[in-house]
Amino acid sequence: MAERKAAQMEAEYVIIGAGSAGCVLANRLTEDGKSSVVLLEAGGDDRPLKELSQFSSNINIHLPAGFTRMLNDGKVNWNYRTEPDPGTNDRVHAFPRGKVLGGSSSINGMIYVRGLTQDYDGWRQLGCEGWSWESVLPYFKRIENQVGRDAGVAGVGGPLDVVDTSMRHPVSTAIIAAFEQAGVPRAADLNGNTQEGVSYTRLNQKHGRRHSAAVAYLHPAMKRPNLRVETRAFVQRVVFEGTKAVGVEYARGGEVFILRAQREVIVSGGAINSPQLLELSGIGQPELLGGMGIGVVAAVPGVGENLQDHYASMVRARMKPGSPSMNDLSRGIGLVGQILKYLATRDGLLALGGSHITAFLRSVPEQDLPDLQFFSSPATVDFQGLAMNGKMAMEPKPGLTIGGYVMRPQSRGTIHARSRDPREYPVIRPNFLQAEADQIGSIAALRWARKIMRQPALAPYFDHELTPGDGAESHEELLAFIRMGGSTGYHQTSTCAMGSVVDSQLRVNGVQNLRVVDASIMPRMVSGNTHAATVMIAEKASDMIRGV
Repeated sequence: MAERKAAQMEAEYVIIGAGSAGCVLANRLTEDGKSSVVLLEAGGDDRPLKELSQFSSNINIHLPAGFTRMLNDGKVNWNYRTEPDPGTNDRVHAFPRGKVLGGSSSINGMIYVRGLTQDYDGWRQLGCEGWSWESVLPYFKRIENQVGRDAGVAGVGGPLDVVDTSMRHPVSTAIIAAFEQAGVPRAADLNGNTQEGVSYTRLNQKHGRRHSAAVAYLHPAMKRPNLRVETRAFVQRVVFEGTKAVGVEYARGGEVFILRAQREVIVSGGAINSPQLLELSGIGQPELLGGMGIGVVAAVPGVGENLQDHYASMVRARMKPGSPSMNDLSRGIGLVGQILKYLATRDGLLALGGSHITAFLRSVPEQDLPDLQFFSSPATVDFQGLAMNGKMAMEPKPGLTIGGYVMRPQSRGTIHARSRDPREYPVIRPNFLQAEADQIGSIAALRWARKIMRQPALAPYFDHELTPGDGAESHEELLAFIRMGGSTGYHQTSTCAMGSVVDSQLRVNGVQNLRVVDASIMPRMVSGNTHAATVMIAEKASDMIRGV
């Protein structure tokens, strides 16, 4: 049994989790040079020479295409798994989450999407004061160094670089033309004033390397004497005196420490870990806590409820023999050429992110807003294998993929502690496709993807459909394919939602000196990838905490 030590140290602020939010908070709360902050991260350092035991994993962090190798890499990935999910044929889904400085921003596909302006206005309408688009736009602009964009709606000069996908593959050009032929407008920038259409993706990269929250925010701040970063520090619970959070208990190197917080404890564990930690600390549903033998500090029924995630399905096609494809660049002589190209120019296949092209569009013209997001690349991956075991590998023959999901799903899942043992993974029930509207939207996404693939621009390349396959046409057949072949979009949110678990200042209801700052506080998930919104949340929270 690990030895429990008396209070070893204290700081004004204790931040739990060095992910997309925690890195931002550590930077902003120490930039005055005075406020003392301790940042606790259960994983290791993201820098290869700082963590020789995970050297190759850390190389993959900084090499953009390396994200495909980290989807089940236990050295930098928590490798969470769901319970068997009834809506998807009782399949167990892999939920990768970063276990390293930078958190999931160190292992994700690097796609930078703010979401729709109406997402944030919707938060305000739900009673989340100060979270309208007008209120959050200055924080997005503070985050961003939008390379190739003029200051205006875009942010320029911020710590986080946002760049265009650099590689221009001939089939990608044809894909964009096919979207336009299908009636989808070309968008100059889906993070700008036009938030509907198709464009090349924007990525968090700098000089051809991943630009994670750790690289952009934390590494520069680690030089400050008022910031202490502890890696391999596994937080077991928040420590309370009555209902006042006064510190945390964490394990490191076989010992257990108490770290006291003079002002606040800030939980930034993400949508999976944050609700689990609150429950282990006595905050949640009394019946659930009592069943695990955990004393109730505050009855907050919303903890772990309201889980939202994107659920993606893919149309995959075989291209005609001899067609140019990223598949043939991923092996043999093609791969050797791409490695040399990357070493010389920081460009090419190894500089790509999670998708080459993205699009926002309406499932039907009657929709007020775009409700579907698409990703496309001139490549085919075994997505069923990815969904089952987290392994991503391109196929040897030339292929094309267009996949999509409902951006604002109505299905709701749960995440709850499994036991009072903090090292036991929580019970994750995503409840994918629980809502009929999500089923209808997912079918519409497949029909749209098929329509785009059969446009004249892709005729020189398209040979035949691989999935769902030409035999699947009816509502029932397509839904059966979606249940069997779809998978997470890796965008878990909303399990400590504003209005339910935290207030609009992100303070946890029923207790004092405790906040949650991460993707779990979204009352409704944003339309699109969630990293940009999470960084914005942390930027805004840092001003709230400092009283700016």
